[in-house]
Amino acid sequence: MLIGRASDVSPTPVPNVVAQKCKDPVPEFVRVEGITRPRKQSCDTSEEFAEKDSFDDKISAISVSLRDRMKFYKLRVTQNATAIASTFNEQFKPEIIAEYNDPLRVEWTEKASCEDVYFGEKALRLADPQKAGYTLRYPIYAANFNLRDYHSVQVILSDLELIIRATLKEKLHVDPKDYKDFSVVLVIPDNYDRTYVREFVNMLLVTMGFRQICAQQESLAATYGAGISNACVVNIGATTTTVACVDEGMVLADTRMSLNIGGDDITEFLYVLLKRINLPYRDLDLNRAYDWKVMEDLKSRLCTLSEADVALNLYDFVCLFEPRVIEFDKKRSGLGYPSSKNVTEEIVDHQTERVFRLPQTNAMVISTQHLMPATIPPDSSPNQNQVGGNTSLPGTNTPAEPDPQAMAVDEPETVPMISTDGTDVVDGQDDSKLPPSSRTPTTETGANTAGSNQVQTSPASESIDIAFEASKLPLDVAIFNSARAAGGDEKIRKYLQAVLVIGGVAHTPGMGHALESRLQAIATPLVPNMEKVQIIPPPKEVDPVVLAWKGAAVLGRMDGISDLWVTQSDWDILGMRALKERCFYL
Repeated sequence: MLIGRASDVSPTPVPNVVAQKCKDPVPEFVRVEGITRPRKQSCDTSEEFAEKDSFDDKISAISVSLRDRMKFYKLRVTQNATAIASTFNEQFKPEIIAEYNDPLRVEWTEKASCEDVYFGEKALRLADPQKAGYTLRYPIYAANFNLRDYHSVQVILSDLELIIRATLKEKLHVDPKDYKDFSVVLVIPDNYDRTYVREFVNMLLVTMGFRQICAQQESLAATYGAGISNACVVNIGATTTTVACVDEGMVLADTRMSLNIGGDDITEFLYVLLKRINLPYRDLDLNRAYDWKVMEDLKSRLCTLSEADVALNLYDFVCLFEPRVIEFDKKRSGLGYPSSKNVTEEIVDHQTERVFRLPQTNAMVISTQHLMPATIPPDSSPNQNQVGGNTSLPGTNTPAEPDPQAMAVDEPETVPMISTDGTDVVDGQDDSKLPPSSRTPTTETGANTAGSNQVQTSPASESIDIAFEASKLPLDVAIFNSARAAGGDEKIRKYLQAVLVIGGVAHTPGMGHALESRLQAIATPLVPNMEKVQIIPPPKEVDPVVLAWKGAAVLGRMDGISDLWVTQSDWDILGMRALKERCFYL
């Protein structure tokens, strides 16, 4: 969570965590495993969680992909790197440094303190929260309320209010009596949940008493921070990655994508790989906050996306582009989207949103076309196709088993838009100039037709959680499909030449080249006259992590924002309708 005044150079980062004293026996904090583990280390061997592919098979597939890229760039590939590294690490034992000699000594939160609640860094500096009688909870997870750790939205809001109030008082020296003099710019997710927005706004305006509020989507805020008006914004966060195209100050709703992979998955994947080669720190446990910070530090110093830096140390963020090791079902277990009676009563025209599911977008439908049953338009015949070829999925009429690597580019394809009668509608572009598909079973052409901006689901898609299946996409494929959902070939070229990467993972060495090369390989054979894909660097001396906050600060000081403010009286009278009137994307 980033909090700061619009006049500040940089915001105050506050970890989204609360430690609360418990009288009952404190349950042990267990982090959900989002990465496949080797079978010999797995605690659960039941058939329910058994994987079709073993851990070694998945690692081998990723290694083959990495080695192929290294050979393409004529880089030396070390044979038997895992065995060499494992043998080397077995010879060493960790050295224990006395606390008074430790240059990186951590100031731990005192166990004898009588405080009932800690938040942020103080909560993470409890050496053993369970032994001290504290339980750790994270109010927000994956850009929504964390219903895995909490059983009530009101408790979540209470903890969030505690974090915000304490940060304003301790870091920014703003007293509660002065809240009425401050306006708030709230940055919300691109693929937002309406209940999340409503409860957050209600807390800031009614409970805390701020003067007025303006809610803006993070991709739009990022473009303000970067000083550009058009871009394909890729936000790689801790738990999720979002992709959306911004066109002249407007987030194109149908281009929004949300991937269930983030920086925490990379940290965990690195941990699994290091344990596999006998990391000397044998007792490392990701359930402990300080061990997690150790892995975060190792990730920042060791990991890279530059093939030239990959030698014996195969520490690569390739899981962003090869997400087969991610346990998507485990990651979403226990999570849900809280329903709000007030939201459903006031906003009645939002048909695609369902409880426990994100809103579906055109880009998500594009990404899951290969999972849909084959449909044939009633006015077509086997000898008459709109694209000069077969427009339906070959084979069986039942949805195929989803494969994260098959959720792909639908490469030579004009994306079929689902019409109201359930038939596929594609444009009449000749596909004779495009190569046959090698990654998916579809045979469609080109890019999405311009003007198809609204997703309507067919009966065949009801049995498929489109948003969840689309969240398994590799990052490069998700970016391409997001650009396709914006319109025709011209739109694809426009947005692939202005890709803006924000978030902590944007610091990864080689990120720009890795994305450019992969997107170029996808787009060149599919998009006519495709020029070079370009990754836009953030402004000089601006951290990609705070770019969206920087844009919100710029937006808050603009004269034209006066029509976007929602006051307490507006909220009391109109509720969510006030936001809908001021923010046209709601």
